[in-house]
Amino acid sequence: MLAPSLLITATVARAAVADVPAIPPTAANVAYAAPAHERQVLDIYAPPGAKNLPVVFWIHGGGWQAGDKRSVQLKPQTFVAKGFVFVSTNYRLLPDVEMRTIFQDVAKSLGWVHKHIAKHGGDPNRILVMGHSAGAQLAALMCTDDRYLKAEGVPFSALKGCVPVDGDTYDIPAMIDTAETRLRVHGMPMPKYGHRLKFGNDAALHRDYSAVTHATKGRGIPPFLILYVADHPDNSAQARRFESVLKEAGVTAKAFGGRETNHTRINAELGVTDDSPTKELFAFVGECLKK
Repeated sequence: MLAPSLLITATVARAAVADVPAIPPTAANVAYAAPAHERQVLDIYAPPGAKNLPVVFWIHGGGWQAGDKRSVQLKPQTFVAKGFVFVSTNYRLLPDVEMRTIFQDVAKSLGWVHKHIAKHGGDPNRILVMGHSAGAQLAALMCTDDRYLKAEGVPFSALKGCVPVDGDTYDIPAMIDTAETRLRVHGMPMPKYGHRLKFGNDAALHRDYSAVTHATKGRGIPPFLILYVADHPDNSAQARRFESVLKEAGVTAKAFGGRETNHTRINAELGVTDDSPTKELFAFVGECLKK
């Protein structure tokens, strides 16, 4: 339990997140494909007079079926105030497209950023990739399986760090097994469109779409900070497993569990001054940008 004074502070912080208006993007609905689907667009937030600043590339969550680039809470104003260019991308969604198409959209968006962000004050060779929930899986895969970014002309050397936030699918076969075993034990029906089907209902695809599969030595994988909700057993297990695999591959990696939070809040409160995951985030970013 939080002490009363800390509980009040946390409550005020959560209220502040809800009350702070999002700053407007300096460039909105920028198409990153040609011709572009209505969801192949991104928003850019840059400080006045920005030049050669590090870039944060944000991938929203929503179960690969929902979500929007405008759902950024405090992140744009927090990063812009600290001297970053912040980019938030959309991508096409299930079930209208297959999962691999989503990966290709995110890679194409990152490719656009690498080619064009200098015109908006960003440094194309200092990009940090972040994402929440489904976006965490996408961020982790982009930063471990280099095939997608290579196809768009983006070298791993341009990526200075990756921060997936409370994902549950860094090891997709393990998550499917955990979830389905739990349902069987409790005599509950299998979901009509759960992870097994979302990722293609093919064991080979499940492995190939898992970041842990591609976390191997000698690939130039950037450092990772894996944020997760400490009280959530599935996401905690996934984060710690991913951290272990990355370290075995010689990659700098840290899994940090946020306490007294949940899946929504750990994302929404990134940027709150006294928030522990936020402190970890900016300590990590500072170290990444020293290199």
